[in-house]
Amino acid sequence: MIAMHSATLAIAAGLVAVARAQPSLPQILSRVSEEAEILRQNITRTVTQETLEQRALMPPSRFRPRSGEIALTLQSQVRLQVREVVSEYTIGALGSSDSPNLLEFRQVISVNGQPIQSPEAARHALSLEMRSPDDRFRKRMLEDFARNGLVDVATDYALILLAFTKRGLGQLHIGKVHESRIGVDDALLLDWQQTSADAGQLEFHGKHVARRALQGFLWVRRSDGLPLRVQAWSEHADAKSTMRDEATIEYAVSAHGFLAPASVVHRHIVNGGLITENLYRYEPFRLFTTETQIRFTELPDPANLPPAKKP
Repeated sequence: MIAMHSATLAIAAGLVAVARAQPSLPQILSRVSEEAEILRQNITRTVTQETLEQRALMPPSRFRPRSGEIALTLQSQVRLQVREVVSEYTIGALGSSDSPNLLEFRQVISVNGQPIQSPEAARHALSLEMRSPDDRFRKRMLEDFARNGLVDVATDYALILLAFTKRGLGQLHIGKVHESRIGVDDALLLDWQQTSADAGQLEFHGKHVARRALQGFLWVRRSDGLPLRVQAWSEHADAKSTMRDEATIEYAVSAHGFLAPASVVHRHIVNGGLITENLYRYEPFRLFTTETQIRFTELPDPANLPPAKKP
């Protein structure tokens, strides 16, 4: 009886070990590239509302009181500037570009609660931007951000999962796989690094624009390899400063059945000190019906939807 009991425990332990067996790296990358490709195929047919909350340390105000003691105190202080910008947001390629790369397009509709334009006007402007043969509309978008007091704006981080398509994997070095956890999910953590700046992140700091290769971590759900989170960063230095830009992007399955960005936290760090933090949040992505006019399909009441299949 004791021998049979021991055999049963051994079998049970073996079954648990099989159930928890770690998928191979090729299996993980196959699932990740599949989800990235599904995102690439579907995200260009959607639009959403993006809320950007920026917290930035700014130089002291030019105003100087005459009181010497107070003036010295204020001169040594920096100001914390907080801005909230709400935009209509979509993803697409430049109208006549042969590049398969997808880009973010935004139209601001309010700043700190003050309306700038209606959502309808913003969506019309987005449809024009997406047909533009070059990137002048994107440059204008950044100029609009600057006019509204934003600094160190990060762009395209929400699309970092597209670096893991089959095409993109050819420009990545994938390192070791580690055990991890995301919320209630057991997860696997992979470290990755881009092998070329050509596929890197476009950064805007003031009037300076640069494309830099990224590296970071990718979290996938252990049970099925579903991507959950991507972390990315780059560092560079000049004669005076060492700068680091880092971002954490959370993904979730949308109501339309494909992964979509849920939030991005971007930080700009200079000489080890946090200078700017950008928090991007995305409302549920909505489908539009034509390329020339952005119209939305209404999502059904979730209470009337059939049970969703597990991803």
